Amino acid sequence: MDPEEGSTAVDNIVTQFNTYEDFLDSQITTVDLYYLEDESLARQLVELGYRGTGEVVKREDFEARKAAIEIARLAERTQKKTLTSAGKDLQDNFLKALAVREDDNRNGKVSSVIFIRDRNSHGQEVSGYIDYAHRLKIEDFEVYFNGKRRLLPRPTDMSFYNWDNHIAVCNSTPNYQVITDNPEGLLFKYKRDRKILNVDPKAQPGDNSTRTPIQTQLYIQAVIFDHISRRKT
Repeated sequence: MDPEEGSTAVDNIVTQFNTYEDFLDSQITTVDLYYLEDESLARQLVELGYRGTGEVVKREDFEARKAAIEIARLAERTQKKTLTSAGKDLQDNFLKALAVREDDNRNGKVSSVIFIRDRNSHGQEVSGYIDYAHRLKIEDFEVYFNGKRRLLPRPTDMSFYNWDNHIAVCNSTPNYQVITDNPEGLLFKYKRDRKILNVDPKAQPGDNSTRTPIQTQLYIQAVIFDHISRRKT
C-alpha cells in the first residue's frame, strides 16, 4: 500500500471510531475472546498486528490523525463564524463587494484597499483609503454589514482628507507602506511582496492589482483596489 492509500485508510478508521479502543474492539472476533478469555490481551494482540480482521493502525497514528481532524474541524468552524457578512441580506453593491472579499482578506489571499468619498456625520466632505484586511482585524464589521453604521475613512486609516478643514493624514499599516513623495500622487507599497499599488485613476493600478469602481447608493464615490498577494521566496 502506498503512503496516500495508507493515509486514506487511517482517515477512514479515525472518522469511524471515537477512540482507539473502539477500533481495537472492532477487530476482535468472538473466537478470539473464546480462546484468549481476556479482552485486554486481545486488544494488545490486535495493536501488535497478531490478531484482527482489517488494517493495522498504530495508536500514535490514530491519535495524531484524530487530533489533526479535530483541529481542522474547529478551524473551519471558527473561520465560518468570523465571516461577519455571512447570512446578511445585503442590498447595496458596496456591501456586497465587501462581503465577496471578506474571506480572502481575512486569510491573506487578497488585500483590498477601499477608497470612499462622502460626508461625515457633521456634514463635512471626507475621503480616504482604507486597508480592508487591517480594519477587519481591529474592528467588528457587524455594524456595517447589518446597516447600523456606514464605513467611513478615519484619520487613523492609510489616508484621510477632510475637504472642509483641509486636514490631511497618512499612516502606514501592517500591510502597506504609504509613499507620499511621489510627484504624481499617493502610492501604497504592499509589504509582503513589495509591489506598488497606484491609486491614480488615470494610471494602471500595478502588478497583480485591479481597480473596481462601485455603483452605490451609500456614498458619493467608492472604489475598491484588489491586490493578489504573492509573497517573495
